[in-house]
Amino acid sequence: MGKLGGFKEYSRQDENNIAVKERINNYKEFTIPLKELALKKQGSRCMDCGIPFCHSGCPLGNLIPDFNDMVHKGEWKKASEILHATNNFPEFTGRLCPAPCEKACVLGIIDNPVSIENIEKNIVERGFSEGWIVPQPPKTKTDKRIAVIGSGPAGLAAAQQLNRAGHSVTVFERDDALGGLLRYGIPNFKLEKEIIDRRVAILKAEGIIFKRNVNVGVNYKISKLNKFDAIVLCGGATIRRSLPVKGIESKGVVQAMDFLTQQTKQLFGSPVEGEIISAKDKHVIIIGGGDTGSDCVGTSNRHGARSVTNFEIMPKPPIGRSETTPWPFWPLQLKTSSSHEEGCDRNWLINTKEFVTNKKGELTGLKTVEVEWKLKPGERPQLIEKPNTKKIWDCDLVLLALGFTGPETTLSDQLGLEIDTRNNYKATNYQTNIPHIFTAGDMRRGQSLIVWAISEGREAARAVDVFLMSESNLPTKGNGDLLGT
Repeated sequence: MGKLGGFKEYSRQDENNIAVKERINNYKEFTIPLKELALKKQGSRCMDCGIPFCHSGCPLGNLIPDFNDMVHKGEWKKASEILHATNNFPEFTGRLCPAPCEKACVLGIIDNPVSIENIEKNIVERGFSEGWIVPQPPKTKTDKRIAVIGSGPAGLAAAQQLNRAGHSVTVFERDDALGGLLRYGIPNFKLEKEIIDRRVAILKAEGIIFKRNVNVGVNYKISKLNKFDAIVLCGGATIRRSLPVKGIESKGVVQAMDFLTQQTKQLFGSPVEGEIISAKDKHVIIIGGGDTGSDCVGTSNRHGARSVTNFEIMPKPPIGRSETTPWPFWPLQLKTSSSHEEGCDRNWLINTKEFVTNKKGELTGLKTVEVEWKLKPGERPQLIEKPNTKKIWDCDLVLLALGFTGPETTLSDQLGLEIDTRNNYKATNYQTNIPHIFTAGDMRRGQSLIVWAISEGREAARAVDVFLMSESNLPTKGNGDLLGT
């Protein structure tokens, strides 16, 4: 694959970013694409490694060496066909996926891995610019009707696959715009919303029906679902974690998703519920060190925060791959995002003890203590507070980026669905305890990656197709026989 010995000849080259001072003045994407020749060289770095471990790292089973080879040869249209054979939405994963494929790249053992994610993004963008990515409506139709609840990546993938199998698909979205967390959970500077609209236009042209502002089980009666032959639940994991500490209800303590959602709605002139949340001229503390926390850092800096501080209760990861997570596993390793680079005081092993307020109930500070983790073989790690490390931090706004505990139970309660031990919708091969109801994505597996959501949507679609038709021509994971699906 690629150029024999190309990995010896060419070094990894990533996209550059627009300067921080310029990019924080707007909410546009800020990467600077590589030239075509540079991209071909990056594709040339893909080794003839015998066993491409990148496959094991990719939940979709993307045919990575194959599309890298096409980029190396300048066969961009073929690269697009290969990429879409296993991934419905590479424009999303090419921007948002943490690229577990790259962490499993064989070249990564001795050198920087192949820049798979960036190659993927450039393939799909070339496909759109050249007009190669067009609607593919089914040639024949069945008499089956399917409801997909949720228009995030899992729901959209399931809908497209089932529609291409010839079924009539209706997607229900409770929000005012399509995309799920892609729309309102991901800042515009990481994913411009026109990217979502561009793909949704194709799905509509393929024959999928979309219903917005429809919250099934709330403003849409569950009984109306009886007209569908199968139902696929892809509502995501939306119950947000909080902190059981004094002052949590203070004015100025905000869930990260409320902050991010409101920002995107304001950006596009959509109605905003409740009081406007702004970080302008405030000392902002973000509790939680994951991607959502990073998104809050970038958004706060664009608001014009006086300071941005990030707390993480876990130890600071090593700069290089930890020995506890050797190749090809996902590494325990320090991740510094572009948002962190824009300005952020990062702190590890910090535990919040109390939110300090004034007489009006307004947040004025945070009480914390430094901690350490005590490890004993065969036991769960214990969190130990360090003596004499209490501190009060000045703070006007706290953003809780602590992840999600599972899906809401509105649908499971009304439909009579079983819940597993992790509070997710229980399913075997994506099928719940009610045979014609299926579930996929974060609603089934818990909070996870966008690439897993797309994979689950595709796999659930095949399970639904088999249930309805006793067999299915939809591809299994990593099966590139059906190009374009």
